[in-house]
Amino acid sequence: MGSFFSLLVLVADIWAIVNIFQSRVSTGAKVLWTALVLILPAFGFIIWFMAGPRSQRL
Repeated sequence: MGSFFSLLVLVADIWAIVNIFQSRVSTGAKVLWTALVLILPAFGFIIWFMAGPRSQRL
């Protein structure tokens, strides 16, 4: 079960990072959000999901 959760977190983090880089925020903000997601994988994703930059595509 732990491997499944780890895989889920990995996929969610990759999705978050792709969306961070597609957003229109400054480069510094992209670096900070990416670092947060990488340093705190599960919590970083949750924080990004609630308050992070969004891509312009819908």
